Amino acid sequence: MIARVWRWYQSCLEVHPVKTQMASSAVLWGLGDMGAQAVTHRTHIRKQPLASDEEKDFKVNWRRVGITSMFGFTFVGPVGHYWYEYLDRYIRQRLLMKPNSAKFVATKVAADGLLFGPLDLLVFFSYMGFSSGHSAQQVKEDVKRDFLPALLLGGTVWPVVQIANFRFIPVRYQLLYVNLFCLLDSTFLSWVEQQGDAPWKQWFKSITGVDD
Repeated sequence: MIARVWRWYQSCLEVHPVKTQMASSAVLWGLGDMGAQAVTHRTHIRKQPLASDEEKDFKVNWRRVGITSMFGFTFVGPVGHYWYEYLDRYIRQRLLMKPNSAKFVATKVAADGLLFGPLDLLVFFSYMGFSSGHSAQQVKEDVKRDFLPALLLGGTVWPVVQIANFRFIPVRYQLLYVNLFCLLDSTFLSWVEQQGDAPWKQWFKSITGVDD
């Protein structure tokens, strides 16, 4: 069964690479948001021991799942596809680095972390804010609140993920590899966005000197 699904995915990726990445990103980011909702719900219940049975029942916010899925479909899938293709081509052909060398991998990881990573976070939090009906000023405040904690926490994980990706995974499958980790990443980002003005975010502001 798994082998059959893998062959089907390879076929789709060969014939429709961008559309395949858009569809897979939509599914994984939607699942990730459901995971974030579940984590947020459990955390809330633990803090409310006297919650009613109705409050204890977990109900998926399908509107939010749809909004998050659309982010994966319209941004992560197409932009991620062209980003990894261009990054590999640029470093090979323009910088003339030897593929899979330490310098080659380090350059890719640095470019991904310094360029695509921050852009992805900025677009995600802005998109989620506007999709939730927030004003431009509120979205600005939300981004200021959420961007830095997500960037710093994600920066402890993604470089390790991408070292393995750029060193061992063929270019055509790098997006699949990233998308699988995006299942966890989308859960994390959705969870960060749902935390509002949590105390731990205020702590990040205090140590970095970012004003409200």
